[in-house]
Amino acid sequence: MANIADRRVLRAGDVAYGVVPRGSGGKLDRRVVQAAEAALAERRFATSIDVLVGLGWLEPRRVDDWRLGRIPYLEAAVIASLGKTSTAMKVFRQWAAARGLKSSETAYVARTRDRRPLRFSKSGDEAIERAYRTHWVSPELSERRRARLAERQSRPPELVVVSPLKEWTCSRCGSEDGGWLIIEDPGPVCMACADMDHLVFLPSGDAALTRRAKQNSRLSAIVVRFSRARKRYERQGILVTEEALEHAEQECLADEQSRAQRRERDAARRAGADLELQGRMAVEIGKLFPGCPAGRAEAIARHAAQPGSGRVGRSAAGRALDPRALELAVLASVRHHDTEYDELLMSGLDRTLARDHVRDQAKAVLDGWRHG
Repeated sequence: MANIADRRVLRAGDVAYGVVPRGSGGKLDRRVVQAAEAALAERRFATSIDVLVGLGWLEPRRVDDWRLGRIPYLEAAVIASLGKTSTAMKVFRQWAAARGLKSSETAYVARTRDRRPLRFSKSGDEAIERAYRTHWVSPELSERRRARLAERQSRPPELVVVSPLKEWTCSRCGSEDGGWLIIEDPGPVCMACADMDHLVFLPSGDAALTRRAKQNSRLSAIVVRFSRARKRYERQGILVTEEALEHAEQECLADEQSRAQRRERDAARRAGADLELQGRMAVEIGKLFPGCPAGRAEAIARHAAQPGSGRVGRSAAGRALDPRALELAVLASVRHHDTEYDELLMSGLDRTLARDHVRDQAKAVLDGWRHG
């Protein structure tokens, strides 16, 4: 793959490629390029947020807080200094220009009732804000598809209703009923004060019913709840009008058989795509580690790319066959199968200490595979 080759060139320090500017920061530049390449491979466009999240400087849950209007500007949630953030964004734009990507300015508005514009920078400077708002789109997309993408990205986001974990008080009526809330200035607002208490809740689970109910509803909102385990907001369902839900239920009953047949065809197609990804991943692992037995490379790829697992093979970098992601998958396999790591965990040893204990063992196996 061309993207993989490009990243290998970058690892060799070849500034002549043109993506990393001569005399720039080296390791940071490579990390910026890797994050941007992974986003581009997955969605055909890359954004500043993709890069900041990919660098580990911005947590996805903090992006959610920002979109919900809980953070005044995005840079407040970035753990890196403003200087490092500015450098990373400069490298990102230089990479996009060298790759020949098309710029597309996108509107960012909050998921609040007032749909106010979201702010990125501490200074609020318009040039900086515009740079953050700009998406970089693959030139392989046709003009028509780029226009559709820009329209979709600029579309106002859906309203978000929060199912709170803690007690709260409505900023308008002072109610403490503990129900759902929506974020407004100057604080949380109950469903009655938001004029949304006439909506009914449809739990997640039936995609067709959810899609049709939302299409038929004049007013709708997503219901989310924060997961302490996963450190992010997770979708619980939607709020729609009662009439829209009834109409959607009738539509779903009318074509249940045809939808079941389509689900079977889609499942077969996804299974084929998953097998193809695992095959390509096993080939790339063999290239990175020539000494790795073929059967072992296939087993690692199958495990890492298992659908729904959340493992590294299902990440954007893994699906793009990024060498670093594949190395992490191989390292995890070696740690579990070729060292005493699992036994140490069973004995009650802390995970970090257990990894330190087997680091040399794992490195020896990887070095042997890497050099054949």
